Amino acid sequence: MAALVGAVVALPAVYLVIVVGGEWGVAVDAVFRERTLELLARSLLLAGAVAVGATALAVPLAWLTVRTDLPGRRTWAVLVLLPFVVPSYIGAYLLVSALGPSGVLAREVAAPLGITVPSIYGFWGAALVLTAFTYPLVLLPVRAAMRRMDPSLEEAARGMGASPLRVARSVVLPQLIPAVGAGALLAALYAMSDFGAVSLLRYDSFTRVIYTSYRLSFERAGAAALGVVLIGVMIVLIILEGRMRRRAAYHRAAPGVARETHVVRLGAWRWPALGFVGAVVLFTLAIPLAVLIWWASRTTGADADWAAFGEAARNSLLTAGLTAAIAVVIALPIARLGARHPGRTSRSLEAAHHAGYALPHLVVALALVFLGIRLAPWAYQTLGMAVFALVVIYVPLAIGALRASMLQVAPSLEDAARGMGRGPVGVTATIIAPLVRPGVLAAATLVYIGAIKELPAMLLLRPTGYETLATVIWSETSRSVFEVAAVPSLVLLAISAPVLAIVVGRER
Repeated sequence: MAALVGAVVALPAVYLVIVVGGEWGVAVDAVFRERTLELLARSLLLAGAVAVGATALAVPLAWLTVRTDLPGRRTWAVLVLLPFVVPSYIGAYLLVSALGPSGVLAREVAAPLGITVPSIYGFWGAALVLTAFTYPLVLLPVRAAMRRMDPSLEEAARGMGASPLRVARSVVLPQLIPAVGAGALLAALYAMSDFGAVSLLRYDSFTRVIYTSYRLSFERAGAAALGVVLIGVMIVLIILEGRMRRRAAYHRAAPGVARETHVVRLGAWRWPALGFVGAVVLFTLAIPLAVLIWWASRTTGADADWAAFGEAARNSLLTAGLTAAIAVVIALPIARLGARHPGRTSRSLEAAHHAGYALPHLVVALALVFLGIRLAPWAYQTLGMAVFALVVIYVPLAIGALRASMLQVAPSLEDAARGMGRGPVGVTATIIAPLVRPGVLAAATLVYIGAIKELPAMLLLRPTGYETLATVIWSETSRSVFEVAAVPSLVLLAISAPVLAIVVGRER
């Protein structure tokens, strides 16, 4: 099952190989240019910085919102996840508008005081913006893993005289390796495939060459070859992430029922912790939201087509909901295989499932346009084709979260159920599903939010006249009507926030 699904999901990669094989000489020249190596190095540097930054933010945020008595922690749990809803290109533009050399801060605050605002452009600006809007990719699976951790190990360590810091370093963090690794991998791949944010922040990345080649409609073989290089980098990253986990056990080995984790009393550290969480929310959510509201306040009723916005919101909910449901079902077999039978076969299948996410989404969409026109013209520009594209792109988000949760389920429970005569479906329904529910919720949420803001795939593959909030936002911003674009952007946040609130609420 996992192999069959992997073959279908890897169709865009197959398309790239076909194009490269047709013009081998052009493809080789494109790969071995000195400029290509330089851009690859710059992209890897950015991906590494984003993965490290996202992890550095996500782990303490997860701990504070799951394991401590942080005031209003459930509200903060939703707020710190909301930045993932903001598309990276919109987030970059909003932050440039607020914090850039010619932004609101420079004009209204710094200029009157004679202060020069540091430039947000270049590597540090791109790393900062991408980290700000991708750290929820690490946060969601880490939160799910923390809620599944057995407190008996921590209690035993404290009983042997270990300090809280040593307990965190030697007991808690090792159990989070699968979740952190899966999230950091997704953040790194997102940074490598992103085009909008790095373009606005004037940072030359590997994907810019691919986008430019496809957009100008020449050197398609060269662009396809660069896409194959990205897939190769993705395979290397998956291998490294798998070796981080190796064959360590992350599930409860002792008999009995796992108990709820104890809430850590922050004491005097409550207010510094609250300041840290508040600062993250201020930078990643409050400032972009304030700029959006300011733009929206300048919109008149005649400028905004409220009926169109409502229809786009319904379409976005339908498309994202279908994508999340299908992606979770598809991800279950490969996540279970990776958790129970780690090895070359499972890593190869996982690499096939990650191929769509590692590539620029425009390349995935163009590949499916090519395959749809030639192999399934009846499916081209239908809702089914658009949802299939979104599943191809976002199923890795579900795999990482599900695998991290499955690693915390003791295999002995499945063996016992099979010994009592239950088949694979019965074991999955009665044993695995209830125990990995936090991972399922995290996986569905990640896919839902990724799909609801997806732009390139929807622009190329959506049915004629089928608009989503992402395409409406893009249409308005491409006409430089930012005041009108702010309204559907706020709607996008409004229909995504309840999903996060429900997920956090059901964690209880």
